[in-house]
Amino acid sequence: MPRPLWTGAISFGLVTIPIKVISATEDHAIHFHQMHLSDMGRVRTRKVCDLDGKTLSQDEIGKGYEVAKGETVPITDEELDRMPLPTAKAIEIVAFVGADTIDPVRIADSYYLAGDGQVAAKPYLLLRRALERSDRVAVAKFAWHGRERLGTLHVREEAIVLHVMHWPDEIRSPESLAPKEVELDDNEIEQAVQLTETMAADDISGFRDHYREALEELIEAKSEGKEAPGPAEGAEQESGKVMDLMAALNASVEAAKDSRGKDDGDATVHTMRARKKTPAKRASAKRTTAKRATAKKSTAKKSTAKKSTAEETRAKGSATKKSHAKKAAAGETAAEKRSAS
Repeated sequence: MPRPLWTGAISFGLVTIPIKVISATEDHAIHFHQMHLSDMGRVRTRKVCDLDGKTLSQDEIGKGYEVAKGETVPITDEELDRMPLPTAKAIEIVAFVGADTIDPVRIADSYYLAGDGQVAAKPYLLLRRALERSDRVAVAKFAWHGRERLGTLHVREEAIVLHVMHWPDEIRSPESLAPKEVELDDNEIEQAVQLTETMAADDISGFRDHYREALEELIEAKSEGKEAPGPAEGAEQESGKVMDLMAALNASVEAAKDSRGKDDGDATVHTMRARKKTPAKRASAKRTTAKRATAKKSTAKKSTAKKSTAEETRAKGSATKKSHAKKAAAGETAAEKRSAS
């Protein structure tokens, strides 16, 4: 299990649920170092005091708030911990609202809430079952990283998930970003709707980070002294060309239909060339192929043995039938001879 980021409790009315907060996501991005181009020396960020020019360690650094020009008030971690805040070590549920009333723009990071010890098992299950049977989500307040935050509690599979939310005053208004009114033909709208239906998907779990895969391929090639791979076929698009909107919609619908036909229902419209397997993956693939070949041989041997056994059984049955037929014929002949005499 990943290291908990925070420990505390969920306050649910008079019910207290000890929990551990665990990140619900992982960072798979590729990170670069800053390097000095002339000698490839590492460039690091140092924390330097602007008064004496000394490089400081983390133990020498504290918090302060500038109340006026040249006047800073120091604030210690102990003073922050002693603040009379009810949500200092608790995720306090303050309301339950409909899930469809939450603006997606307000959702930030997500975290799993794990029960902390056996004492948390029953109240944790109680809250989870209540959320599962209700069409509402819990709205909670909690203090984290020096500030009070707002969040919602949902259920994902068998875990309670905390979605951190922005406060209403943190959301910018998009009013100034809206485009000016223009004339739009109904046929263009209908074609756009048809494009959405053509590209509709029930499952998006198959989408992959193609940029990261291409970046890994670039790093692998450079580390082996090979030439950097070129752009994928069809990746370069002509820029600056004004295209008729209706023609673009028609072409998009046809491209989506062709992609669906080739991918057998895959929702991905744009494809990239497959990434080469690493040596470890190639070795794993060889082992898998060998196992499959062994399994096929074993299955073939078993099938041959079964056929041989079945043929022997049929042969024995045929011989038995012939023996019975001979005995019956011999009995009839003996009976005829006795009757004649």
